[in-house]
Amino acid sequence: MKRIEALEVLNELTAELPVVVTCAATSRELASVENRDNHFYVLDSMGLVGSITTGLALAAKDSDLPKVIGLEGDGSLLMNPNVLPTGGFLGAEKLFLILLDNQVYGSTAGLPTYSSHVDFGALAEAAGWTVGRAADDARLRSEFDRLIATSGPTLLHLSIEAGNASDIPKLLVDPVVLSHRFQTWLTTRLARGSGTR
Repeated sequence: MKRIEALEVLNELTAELPVVVTCAATSRELASVENRDNHFYVLDSMGLVGSITTGLALAAKDSDLPKVIGLEGDGSLLMNPNVLPTGGFLGAEKLFLILLDNQVYGSTAGLPTYSSHVDFGALAEAAGWTVGRAADDARLRSEFDRLIATSGPTLLHLSIEAGNASDIPKLLVDPVVLSHRFQTWLTTRLARGSGTR
């Protein structure tokens, strides 16, 4: 499964959920699939998706949101693996991290990461996360459905092919604009869920 194929499925599954998206090729490819207000593209901040998603999940603990989604890459997670023990320790019920693992740094000519030697699922389980694994469309959908209904921090380890989609435009939007757009969407979504306007 290619990353853009996985993102097409995930875009469909997360239409009403907050989605924090890792930098570079992943953000560009998801924006090319559909650039929605519920997408928070973390541009030029590699390694922070897990931390941001954890904070949002904790903030949304009393909301009707089933989960807050973080789309992370293997190289980026290796920059901040502390998010796994932190999320487990905090018991962030609505935290759902989806790891798009292609074993390379997609924006640096495909240089290899260490992920072929690191079992992210085992690390997450040791820290108290519920873990699922997938490598194709059907398994992605079934594991997503299972994990979205699971209380506590959840990790879906998705094995994907190396390589970036071709002819994807750069995402040249001011990060402040992206932050404001996402904040407005999330505030409105949380108000709607609580029955207030």
